[in-house]
Amino acid sequence: MKVQVVIVGAGACGLTAALAARDGGAEVLVLERDASPSGSTALSSGFIPAAGTRYQKAAGIADSPELFAADIRRKNHDEADPRMVETVAYAIGPTLEWLDDKHGLRFDILRGFTYPGHSVLRMHALPEKTGEALMAALLRAASGIDILTSAHVTEVDGHHVRFERPDGSTEEVEYGALVLACSGYGGNKEMVAKYLPEISSSLYFGHVGNQGDAVRWGTALGGTVKDMTAYQGHGSVATPHGILITWALMTEGGIQVNAEGERFSNEHLGYSEQCLPVIRQPGGVAWCIYDERLHQLGLTFPDYRDAQAAGAVKPAPELPKLTQTLTQVERFVDGMEKDPFGRDFATKPKLRPPYYGIKVTGALFHTQGGLVVDETARVLPLPNVFAGGGAARGVSGAHVWGYLSGNGLLSAVALGRIAGASAAKLA
Repeated sequence: MKVQVVIVGAGACGLTAALAARDGGAEVLVLERDASPSGSTALSSGFIPAAGTRYQKAAGIADSPELFAADIRRKNHDEADPRMVETVAYAIGPTLEWLDDKHGLRFDILRGFTYPGHSVLRMHALPEKTGEALMAALLRAASGIDILTSAHVTEVDGHHVRFERPDGSTEEVEYGALVLACSGYGGNKEMVAKYLPEISSSLYFGHVGNQGDAVRWGTALGGTVKDMTAYQGHGSVATPHGILITWALMTEGGIQVNAEGERFSNEHLGYSEQCLPVIRQPGGVAWCIYDERLHQLGLTFPDYRDAQAAGAVKPAPELPKLTQTLTQVERFVDGMEKDPFGRDFATKPKLRPPYYGIKVTGALFHTQGGLVVDETARVLPLPNVFAGGGAARGVSGAHVWGYLSGNGLLSAVALGRIAGASAAKLA
């Protein structure tokens, strides 16, 4: 069979691309390896950063794509392609409003705290505040689009895609334009060991289907890759429960300590790069320490409520030097001493007993390097292949510290729409 636009992957990027391609008048087929679409999106918080949106304006928040792009560049130390930084920063706001107006995804501003690296409140989320809810909403919007599940793509050439069904049979489809939206390579142990040795032995908190297929197919067709050493980590996954703990606990005044009860880093640099200091502690674990005020904040997030239900949220443990550390932090807040790690404690309230603690570890969430694309999301120099999300080179530069909160879904949704529209126009 022949279809105008074929999309590999039914996560946020693939479904957004499918909606854009259909809106562009193209016949669309989405191929998804799993029996039920979920991918990295369902495992995420579902928060998407965007600037200059009507949601911000309604909340009285002054922001612009220019400021957003500047924040991205500052975080990645200008390592990313500046054209693509500008592209996604300008595209994401109109994309969220299009998803709302045309496809029923009702976004609002996440309030109460500003994520590290962002100048203003610009995280947008659905009311449920989960990646699962984002996936469900996108799937509802994609009703009527042909989404073939349990279709594991095994081969791609310049005009055809071959996929395998659960019974071992294979089928082939010819495409006019192809969109690779099957994420990065975090689930491929060999590739992670090659490109990300610093995190290769740690917990992988992404989708096992992220095997680097897009990179393999795209390069075989003549495309190039860049920033393969970039990734999003996280320094706060409850262990052994495997539940993401919101970084709001840290940004709003909480601290992380090791088994001795000592702080070991500046918790405000970012949750991505915090994965490395955490896994370097004895046993590869740390404790998030915070108080009742932050516990109540945490309860506004579904993942935190799940962690509490699972027994991960407990009274602060009796660690040898924790009392001394909390006393020292109080002196930082009062301005009597300066934090040796460079964190500014003066902007948040003091921690007050009773204290809570969650045992956490660091993890790899998803990779940020991938196929080099242009402003139309076309894989260079290929004429009819497009990519977005984890399949494409991101805007985080080449290091873990270049990841600005939300960069993953930013690239997935913004480039997804651009890729789908470009593919439809070509087809």
